Amino acid sequence: MAAIAVSSETEKLSKLRSAVPSLNQISGEAAQIEWSKIKTPTDDVVVPYNTLAPPPEEFAALEETKKLLDKLAVLKLNGGLGTTMGCTGPKSVIEVRNGLTFLDLIVIQIESLNKKYGCNVPLLLMNSFNTHEDTLKIVEKYSNSNIEIHTFNQSQYPRLVVEDFLPLPSKGHTGKDGWYPPGHGDVFPALLNSGKLDALLSQVTPKTLADVKGGTLISYEGRVQLLEIAQVPDAHVNEFKSIEKFKIFNTNNLWVNLKAIKRLVTANALKMEIIPNPKEVDGIKVLQLETAAGAAIRFFDNAIGINVPRSRFLPVKASSDLLLVQSDLYTLSDGFLIRNKARTNPENPSIELGPEFKKVADFLRRFKSIPSIIKLDALKVSGDVWFGAGVTLKGKVTITAKPGEKLEIPDDAVLKDKLFDAIRNHELSPLSLYMSVAYYYVHRGE
Repeated sequence: MAAIAVSSETEKLSKLRSAVPSLNQISGEAAQIEWSKIKTPTDDVVVPYNTLAPPPEEFAALEETKKLLDKLAVLKLNGGLGTTMGCTGPKSVIEVRNGLTFLDLIVIQIESLNKKYGCNVPLLLMNSFNTHEDTLKIVEKYSNSNIEIHTFNQSQYPRLVVEDFLPLPSKGHTGKDGWYPPGHGDVFPALLNSGKLDALLSQVTPKTLADVKGGTLISYEGRVQLLEIAQVPDAHVNEFKSIEKFKIFNTNNLWVNLKAIKRLVTANALKMEIIPNPKEVDGIKVLQLETAAGAAIRFFDNAIGINVPRSRFLPVKASSDLLLVQSDLYTLSDGFLIRNKARTNPENPSIELGPEFKKVADFLRRFKSIPSIIKLDALKVSGDVWFGAGVTLKGKVTITAKPGEKLEIPDDAVLKDKLFDAIRNHELSPLSLYMSVAYYYVHRGE
């Protein structure tokens, strides 16, 4: 049986290479992870943030800081559509707060840096074929900004039919659904192939170059390395999720030397693990073969990780995350979200919103205004729940609407855990709950 299975897989690969000769790089060259060699990273390879030395005194001067910033370029991955949040365009144009999108905030951050230090930090956006055209229109609004914005496209690969490994476009799916962007690990070759890498290197003098340098980080054969859950053998998945040594996760924030990127890509030395991502298109089971950018760190000499505090990592991957960043838990300064000092708990509240809030459009229309959550510890909302304006949430709050019934939280209500728990325990109807909330929280002014 084993021989038959091997023969079958070999035949599939043969068909694949015959159909798409350019895909002969899918050869399985990437080394497989040996579970027994995985170790907890030491402080030598994942440096604690609070042990980093402050910059030398000379960098307090604007001119010295400018010299450093003139060596910097910021690249943002802009290929995602945010489909999990119900978006149809680039995720970067979701409004965060005050009418500003993620991309607006990024531009403001870099523009403020350029203005303060008189430098010219450029912004690069790596688009996919899904976001390219929309992004070109969007960036036109920044034409008068104090920032250079460059765009380039990552690669596009054909989805593979699971049944026979043939490319989906060869079976008549010639539209966009037959193709996919191969993960953010493609950033390195795409940066070189687009010409943007050489363009950036040409802007930095040799003298200054001579002066500088979504998984978990592990120590593997003495080097820091990224481990994605897709690389974990089935027998060790539960261990991966539970053991403390896997609690250092990847924030997808990489600082990389441009010369090192060119050296490694030109030498075809980035043999990153291929991550199979199963999908379904019009009832056909397909595979996307992807790579992750963080997986490349083991190929860079003297690479280290930095264990940053949670306050420096604020992802928005679901509507519950959007509630956090739109709330009074944060204020906005020069494009940066700053934690409100009135929040005494160093941890963010735990927020769990039901499927009714999953899409951004549904999320926004269910809130007349975003509630105050400075004193919130945990929020769980399920069912057809609607929030009025000026609502305040404190402690641990659970709001549940019964199936088929609508529950509206009145304007200016203050929901505290103890009283709200008591109301839930009495199994009040939605109407009774509404009246109780209105009476206890509005009329008592809590």
